[in-house]
Amino acid sequence: MLFNLNRYWYFLLVMLLGYGLFEYYRPKPIDWKESYSNKDHIPFGGKVIFEILPEMVGNQRVESVRIPPYNQLDSNYAAEKSSYIFINSQFQIDKNDRDRLFGYVRSGNVVFISAYSFDKDFLDSLNIEAPQNKPSLKDSASRVYFVNPLLKDQGSLFDKDDGTNYLRNKSKKPVTILAVNEKQQPVFIKVSHGKGQFFIHNLPLAFTNYYVLDSLTNRHAFHALSYLPRQPVYWDEYQKQGRFGENQHSLFRYIVSNRALKAAFILTLIALITYAVFGGKRKQRVIPIINPPANVSLEFVKTISNMYYRKKDHANLAAKLAQQFWMYVRERFGITQQRFQVGELEEMISKSSGLSRQETADLLTELYDETETWSGQRLIELNTKLEDFYERTR
Repeated sequence: MLFNLNRYWYFLLVMLLGYGLFEYYRPKPIDWKESYSNKDHIPFGGKVIFEILPEMVGNQRVESVRIPPYNQLDSNYAAEKSSYIFINSQFQIDKNDRDRLFGYVRSGNVVFISAYSFDKDFLDSLNIEAPQNKPSLKDSASRVYFVNPLLKDQGSLFDKDDGTNYLRNKSKKPVTILAVNEKQQPVFIKVSHGKGQFFIHNLPLAFTNYYVLDSLTNRHAFHALSYLPRQPVYWDEYQKQGRFGENQHSLFRYIVSNRALKAAFILTLIALITYAVFGGKRKQRVIPIINPPANVSLEFVKTISNMYYRKKDHANLAAKLAQQFWMYVRERFGITQQRFQVGELEEMISKSSGLSRQETADLLTELYDETETWSGQRLIELNTKLEDFYERTR
């Protein structure tokens, strides 16, 4: 049993190891997920731009932030000027974060946001909109141009973007347009607020690894970030990776974040469940065969009888046989010896047992004989008559 169990676990271990090696070494398909994370090397990750960002802001400190703006920005944000960068497919914040960001900019700091969709209350506070053009049947990818004459060139074409997003000012308060698409619709603007500025950008794909490493499109990201002053930068990862920091990942979170480990973990769970269902059933020990207790009463009686017989105490043994007979008659027919005369007993026993009156009388005569003249042969004859009586009345 133990050998079979160990063999099962060895087989399971080899199978898991083989599957893990297969998943680890097989060619991995390109992941086109838009993560924008500073940890991802995938095409639409943000690792490259995050690593070169310090050079673009004069080698200032760049800090990756994994908590909401409300928690990151305390009341002393005016003591040291800084910039806060948000690059993601969508920008969603609650009222507390929004109020804290506006106070942060009002004190002379900078917030740079690049996203396709924005929190509506946030845009309303700036009196701008982020609508979309209707999709075109033809290839809708369009070039993006900077308005600044010093940055003008043939523009950058982002073939993975559908070109339908743009920004629009809802108020009469002027905003600074920094870049437009082929329809001359703004995609990058600057909105002054207090002593600081909001930079609103509508093309986050431009900051991903895919376009930053492309010499034909990387200048757009470099030109856009060149508007940031040379001061420390907070890079938001809270909206992309969540609240946990690099040293706060649980083991389970790390396993499910790795494709091969996740597959091996699921396979292990399936194997354990299968074993629990089929191999973990309750195994009952072998139940020994217990023979029913032997009835030794008859052997005991025979032993006692032989003892009396060998001692030639035939009269005593005859009395025991008579005592047993009357006990049987009382239990079988309900006839008690002491309540009736001999003649009445003969008649009642004869009727109850089916024996003739003469047979019953002869048997009772033998049983009532209390003399000491019992021989061995006579005792055997009495026992034979009693056995015949018992056999016929059962």
